[in-house]
Amino acid sequence: MKKIRVTIWNEFKHEKNNPDVAAIYPKGIHGCIGDFLSECDDVEVRLACLDDPDHGIPNEVLDNTDVLIWWGHCYHDAVSDERVEYVRQRVYDGMGFIACHSAHHSKPFKRIVGTTGNLSWGDEFHEILWNLKPSHPIAAGIPDKFELESEELYAEPFYIPNPDDLIFGAWYTSGHIFRAGATFTRGLGKIFYFQPGHETCRSFYDKNVQRVLKNAVHWCAPNEVGYEFSNDCPYIKPIV
Repeated sequence: MKKIRVTIWNEFKHEKNNPDVAAIYPKGIHGCIGDFLSECDDVEVRLACLDDPDHGIPNEVLDNTDVLIWWGHCYHDAVSDERVEYVRQRVYDGMGFIACHSAHHSKPFKRIVGTTGNLSWGDEFHEILWNLKPSHPIAAGIPDKFELESEELYAEPFYIPNPDDLIFGAWYTSGHIFRAGATFTRGLGKIFYFQPGHETCRSFYDKNVQRVLKNAVHWCAPNEVGYEFSNDCPYIKPIV
């Protein structure tokens, strides 16, 4: 069985600097995600973080990654532009990309989809996530709605391009709403943005959140392309 090769990237700073975060995610957020993704027999997990050589994503790692999951928060600018550009090119060549929570402001997400990623945000609130497109593969097995006891508020306006599909919408007890689960395609690559995952919340332990990310990995995995894909604009010779 061919496995989906998933690299999970995390700044891995809050877990070292904040005891409250370390208590929730003792293995790091990337380690927590890796644990539940490893429950899938067809998924192979690699962990990477900001302080690794080449930020844990040298060319040889990205060249052997089918889906890259990205969690970032306060250190977006610390990621080198050279690494970001290689991520972007790999997505355009077919690698899947999943941006979790505050990765809306990460360099790779903004570079890939072409956006500022700006949004409104606030304190932690009770959140309801509504399943807006149950026919989509990412929504498979997810109920019409599920609730997170505490999650950081992200609210509209959210400055992203129009999604290909809007799968989840969020409502908070404050009354704010948010496009919480959206897909995009760029080149041959498939991209999914998913809002839950603040470092002081336990969202990555929620079974519905885990199911969404498992589904998203399988959806974002690259298709088998039946021809040689070119990054330039090849000339087609006239028929003589």
